[in-house]
Amino acid sequence: MSRGPAGRPPSAVGNGRRPARPVLLAGALTAAATLLVGCGPVPPFPPLPSEGPSAIAASDLVPGDVAPAAPSIAPSEAAHLSPDGFDAVQRMAVRIRNVGCGALSTGSGFAIDEHTLITNRHVVADASSLQVSTYDGRDLEVAAASTAGLADLAVVRTEDPLPSFPRLGDADPVPGQHVTVVGYPEGRALTVTQGSVIGATNDPLNANLGQVLVTDAPVEPGSSGSAALDDDGRVVGVVYAKTDDGMSLLVPLSTVQQVLADTTAFTPVEPCA
Repeated sequence: MSRGPAGRPPSAVGNGRRPARPVLLAGALTAAATLLVGCGPVPPFPPLPSEGPSAIAASDLVPGDVAPAAPSIAPSEAAHLSPDGFDAVQRMAVRIRNVGCGALSTGSGFAIDEHTLITNRHVVADASSLQVSTYDGRDLEVAAASTAGLADLAVVRTEDPLPSFPRLGDADPVPGQHVTVVGYPEGRALTVTQGSVIGATNDPLNANLGQVLVTDAPVEPGSSGSAALDDDGRVVGVVYAKTDDGMSLLVPLSTVQQVLADTTAFTPVEPCA
């Protein structure tokens, strides 16, 4: 992430105010971090759901993870539910399958307009083709994909319209603030987990990229690219990695907004050879 004057992270684009400063965890985040793309044998897309999204069971979590408080998103309102019982912020989440040269992997993403998805760079890198499916099992044709040069972010354009997209937040979340993560861990069912922001730290995977947020919301391989939402259902970060002690790492909203505002920040995905 590029930095503003005096080395401070840039403020959120277009909101006219500086995001709240998170607590720094300099020197505290010593556990190794792992990108959350799911690799290896990839299951077929699940059939159309007969009921709402599932929560991760406590028995499925690795040591250090925090079990979700509830299987549903806090800001859900009946007026925002589709006939099948899914909330608008759940309908905006997509499953992404990266079909590479001799390899398959899965990740998550979320819509920001009718034909645009946000995910992680490592989710779409080296793809021979990308397959995107929605919460109700529809496959969407991908028109193009581009990746950011610094932050672990990517934009995917679809030919087919996306069912729903959320608003972006006003500022980065502060320590103690509740967040909800919506995605497809292991490339399987739509899953909702919840936690709180612990603070911020330098990106443990690339110190040149600036600050990232640390939360205790449980995530697993395949969660990369999931949206982290505040209690109003607004995007405040993008999941991209997990530490060995179970903490999830987010690209903060301010970085997402900065990258999206820079028309030169993205380059087309180069297919694997």
